[in-house]
Amino acid sequence: MRVNEKYSTLPAEDRSVHIINICAIEDIGYLPSEGTLLNSLSVDPDAECKHGLYLRDGRRKVDYILVYHPKRPSGSRTLARRVQHSDAAPAARGTRQDQPLPGKGDVGAAGGPEPPMDYHEDDKRFRREEYEGNLLEAGLELERDEETKIHGVGFVKIHAPWNVLCREAEFLKLKMPTKKLYHINETRGLLKKINSVLQKITDPIQPKVAGHRPQTTKRLSYPFSREKQHLFDLSDKDSFFDSKTRSTIVYEILKRTTCTKAKYSMGQGKGRKKDSALLSKRRKCSKYGITSLLANGVYSAAYPLHDGDYEGENVEFNDRKLLYQEWASYGVFYKYQPIDLVRKYFGEKIGLYFAWLGVYTQMLIPASVVGIIVFLYGCATVDENIPSMEMCDQRHNITMCPLCDKTCSYWKMSSACATARASHLFDNPATVFFSVFMALWAATFMEHWKRKQMRLNYRWDLTGFEEEEEAVKDHPRAEYEARVLEKSLRKESKSKEKRRHIPEESTNKWKQRVKTAMAGVKLTDKVKLTWRDRFPAYVTNLVSIVFMIAVTFAIVLGVIIYRISTAAALAMNSSPSVRSNIRVTVTATAVIINLVVIILLDEVYGCIARWLTKIEVPKTEKSFEERLIFKAFLLKFVNSYTPIFYVAFFKGRFVGRPGDYVYIFRSFRMEECAPGGCLMELCIQLSIIMLGKQLIQNNLFEIGIPKMKKFIRYLRLRRQSPPDHDEYGKKRQRYEADYTLEPFAGLTPEYMEMIIQFGFVTLFVASFPLAPLFALLNNIIEIRLDAKKFVTELRRPVAVRAKDIGIWYNILRGVGKLAVIINAFVISFTSDFIPRLVYLYMYSQNGTMHGFVNHTLSSFNVSDFQNGTAPNDPLDLGYEVQICRYKDYREPPWSEHKYDISKDFWAVLAARLAFVIVFQECYCWTVTALTLVKTSLLDDMSTLNLQQLP
Repeated sequence: MRVNEKYSTLPAEDRSVHIINICAIEDIGYLPSEGTLLNSLSVDPDAECKHGLYLRDGRRKVDYILVYHPKRPSGSRTLARRVQHSDAAPAARGTRQDQPLPGKGDVGAAGGPEPPMDYHEDDKRFRREEYEGNLLEAGLELERDEETKIHGVGFVKIHAPWNVLCREAEFLKLKMPTKKLYHINETRGLLKKINSVLQKITDPIQPKVAGHRPQTTKRLSYPFSREKQHLFDLSDKDSFFDSKTRSTIVYEILKRTTCTKAKYSMGQGKGRKKDSALLSKRRKCSKYGITSLLANGVYSAAYPLHDGDYEGENVEFNDRKLLYQEWASYGVFYKYQPIDLVRKYFGEKIGLYFAWLGVYTQMLIPASVVGIIVFLYGCATVDENIPSMEMCDQRHNITMCPLCDKTCSYWKMSSACATARASHLFDNPATVFFSVFMALWAATFMEHWKRKQMRLNYRWDLTGFEEEEEAVKDHPRAEYEARVLEKSLRKESKSKEKRRHIPEESTNKWKQRVKTAMAGVKLTDKVKLTWRDRFPAYVTNLVSIVFMIAVTFAIVLGVIIYRISTAAALAMNSSPSVRSNIRVTVTATAVIINLVVIILLDEVYGCIARWLTKIEVPKTEKSFEERLIFKAFLLKFVNSYTPIFYVAFFKGRFVGRPGDYVYIFRSFRMEECAPGGCLMELCIQLSIIMLGKQLIQNNLFEIGIPKMKKFIRYLRLRRQSPPDHDEYGKKRQRYEADYTLEPFAGLTPEYMEMIIQFGFVTLFVASFPLAPLFALLNNIIEIRLDAKKFVTELRRPVAVRAKDIGIWYNILRGVGKLAVIINAFVISFTSDFIPRLVYLYMYSQNGTMHGFVNHTLSSFNVSDFQNGTAPNDPLDLGYEVQICRYKDYREPPWSEHKYDISKDFWAVLAARLAFVIVFQECYCWTVTALTLVKTSLLDDMSTLNLQQLP
């Protein structure tokens, strides 16, 4: 068995891999520490109490974990190990002793039969050995553990000593706190009193975390330099670099350390030579370290460790437990988030996500309050709404034209009384004010987040981060390097074919050999992927995205046909209650179908977007992430909002008129809006889709799927492990427990669901004023749900420095600006707000809304029905109908130009377009005024602060 041996660094003559020369900046006289895979003689008996957070000596922290699946080596070869004893003299550090691994006997020497060789597993093992040797050259200390509680899994524990941390911190230009303290100017006078009162009021909702309160002093941060160590407080070297910084440094070394020139004897024979050549080519794909090794299966996982357990009576207090108590618990939903502690534990990128989510949730509070007031105003004035009262008045006796051909009969407008009264709850003058308010709210939210982001940049020492970002953004991805290698190999093979047919001059043979050797060493240095290489992927992307959007439109069309056919089928029902609730039944079932389809297609489109981005082979991780976000957002935006756009802007617009209706496939007559308009149906559509996505997709899926995956992993481990698995599980080390957690998949899904929700809150808020309230309630749960997932369900992600939320900010700005246009069109064309204003100021005889309903209805002579479209039962109402009414602005049948569009239509259309322009101009001027006021206030505050300086 392979248990915890110790590796030494490679001697200079055995270094077969070129590593980026970061060691050149080491201190003079620096010697790497005593190697890896620790000798069992140096084991500390008390080290087990550390629960896997330290190496076996109990003193050195485990900064990173590499996971692999060990296999028994094939063949009769004895693997060489480079072993160095802890008492070896420094002069002997370069010596090498070859000996077999403990427990790995020489199969050939034992006289047993030679097992079949697995060249791929041998290749993986050789590459692990080479890579780990290169990590030793970089100064890291490794320890291997294959006697784990998880069957078939081995771990390599990595520790970064102090000199490596200092070297890398200087190379990465990490800003570290110095001994210098400076005082932050406090507000004076009235502002100071207001701040003290607010602090006392908000004290119960503040997390009990050190440093959460506003600080009066701050340590000056400076890029770490080994030559200027006297500037930094190094009294406690163990805590100077926290666990997040240590894992970040180790991860940078893992990415930078290469494994490209491993040459191992694979035996003889044609088959072995062929496999050796194949593996030799594959090894070159591992040029960029851990990312390629993970992609090729050399290692199965790589992750930093959590600080310890988060629950239990005898658990040592740590940041993870503190986050669980003050952040990831549903019992503290009313408290502020400890953002600084989140950033300290998970890094700036995740900290910025939760800070943004917190600001967004706080900003939803005023929007929810105003939305509730608007809804209550609609409830209070529903009995005073004259149009709905006229529709409900039985004395008007308005007979409406059939809603479908043949099976539908004439109906009374008073039967739509409930729909008309409900429409007033969301279609009233206060809705217009709320739309303007939400447009300004979106702009204010973006400005508020910009200021919050700047404050966090200052507090987290990210003010000079652009240069660091530029330095690492061009780091190629493993997939990109593999494609470049394939292209290089094709070029090399073509050049060899040409050289075969062209005779070489004797004077140039030496020169040609040098070129060939250089080409083998630097095969991919000058090769890159061009647009021609990616052209097939671009075409595939375009065709696939267009096809997916077409699929979404086809599904919406299918739901429309379902609504039409279901309404016609229900109209033939003999039950009066069924026929009176046709609109409600059809609308509710259609929306549920839309919701199910949207949830399913969201998952499908997410996978398709990732696949389309992979075949493009972006060069860097940043480019990959931005392209993935763009594709996923485009597909999910179309998927989520297409049914809502149809109801808002297309339903009832192209139906034609009685006697000349528009048909789909010459069979299905287009739908009409209710006499009270389509706004109520839009409200139902928006509310069910929004609430359904939040409840099912955002909450149940996030809770249920991780629990199910965890249970499946538990069953799999129980089946593969020894019978006393439960007893072993209680004694598992930290790295074993973290291995069973779910890998971190990035923040894209978290941002995506919030951006889609932001669209629901802003784009169609004129039809559903309660949308901010439901979004607020969801986000209160979402924050704690995401926090619990990060603390308890996921492996600890590598801390990534970020100055902002990236491309998501641009998407938010785009959605906010689009919301202004959409809300203007919803008020103008979907609601009856503009027709009411036009009637009130142009056609009303007494300055009231009496007669508005009759004004919006046109007349139709039933004798003008096309053949085969008249109702089968024209006497369903008990009398013969001569004239029926329908909602439109057209000339009456007794006019000279009967059924032509009337002048009233053009007057209302002009008013609607004018409102759209005025609405957007008012928004632009208001935003400009608010920006000027904000700039003026900031200038005044800056002047006041300068005057307060001593």
